[in-house]
Order: sequence, then structure tokens, then C-alpha cells
Amino acid sequence: MSDSIISVEHIYKTVTDSTGSLDILSDIDFVLKKQETAAIVGASGSGKSTLLSIIAGLDTPSRGTVRLAGFDLFSMDEDARAAVRARQVGFVFQSFQLLGNLTALENVMLPLELEGRKDARTLATEILARVGLSQRLNSYPRVLSGGEQQRVALARAFVVKPAVLLADEPTGSLDFATGEKIMELMFALNRELGTTLVLVTHDRGIAARCDRRITIEAGHLVS
Repeated sequence: MSDSIISVEHIYKTVTDSTGSLDILSDIDFVLKKQETAAIVGASGSGKSTLLSIIAGLDTPSRGTVRLAGFDLFSMDEDARAAVRARQVGFVFQSFQLLGNLTALENVMLPLELEGRKDARTLATEILARVGLSQRLNSYPRVLSGGEQQRVALARAFVVKPAVLLADEPTGSLDFATGEKIMELMFALNRELGTTLVLVTHDRGIAARCDRRITIEAGHLVS
């Protein structure tokens, strides 16, 4: 499929501890196209976040593979997967994951600096303006509101113009009005940059706005 960007191929994930084995994901198989928006939905504990981490190559499946932007993630070692992530993937966490000792600007500059980009400051300043934080460039995360921290996280994810943006409950820790603003921004950036957007969400309204809904029940793909 020439316009595919993510191909999840017969993914299984089983974990074992002293009480025995637990199947978290069983035979998950689907394809997403470039620029598509998709919501991964299901009850708590159904395996949604595990699936998102596997798509990112942050977690490894027991069986199966993921092809992301043409790369077979699980034929690679961790260093090679990390290199693909750095070039192709942005990740937005529910808990923001900002570095507390860096300003908003420095947090957004970081992935560009890791690429050796000389224009990191300019690009980071521009995207922070795009998310409405021009006046907060030199503020540290501890003095930013939850909505402002999430906007910094979103700017950091989008600043490298990733082929794929993965977001795990991006509005889960925000109030309704702030969450709505964050989602408007996320979909706007998706349209402008042509990024494929994959969200884990409990919010039916957010899921309804996506092109695709991927429903996981007890580790199985049901739609």
C-alpha cells in the first residue's frame, strides 16, 4: 500500500510474572495512511497504551512487527529504532514529560539540537508562537499551567515536523475547555503539516473527529 505510513502486522504482547502469563495484545493488525487521523479506544486496561508504545518502538511485541515510514522497527536494534523515532515520530504524553530544568523554549529546542540543527532557536520560537506561548518562552514548567505545559509538549513534538504524531490521552489531565483548545491545535497542526495523528483517548467526542477509530477490547482488535 504505497500511501501507508504505519503498518501494524499481527502484533502479540504477552507478559509473564510469578503468577503466570498475561496476554495484553492478541493479533492486532491494521494499516494507517499518510495524513490520516486515528483514535485508539477501549476500556482501561484493554492494551491501548501498550499498542501505542509498540507503534513508537518504545516497547517490543512478543510476536509481529510494525512498519513505520517504510522501516521494519523490530528487525532493528534499539539504537536504530531510536534513530527512526527521532526522525519520524513525535510523542505527546498525558504527563507532559517536560524537563523541569529547561525553559519552554529550551524544551522545544532540544530535539532540534539533538539533530544538530543550527536554526533550533528560530524554529522553536516560531512554533511556540503558533501555540500561543510567545510570552512564555523563558518560563520553566513549574510556573506554567497544565494547558501551557501541554502546549509546550505539543510544540516539542511538532517542531521536527514528524511523519507521525502519537499522543497518549493528551487531554486526560486537563479541564474540558483547555482540553478542547489542545485538540483544536493538534488537529490544526495535523492539517498544516500533513502529519499522521494517532491518539489514545477515552473521549468519544475526540474519537468521533478522527478519520478512523481502532477499538481494542481485552487485547483484541474489534473494529
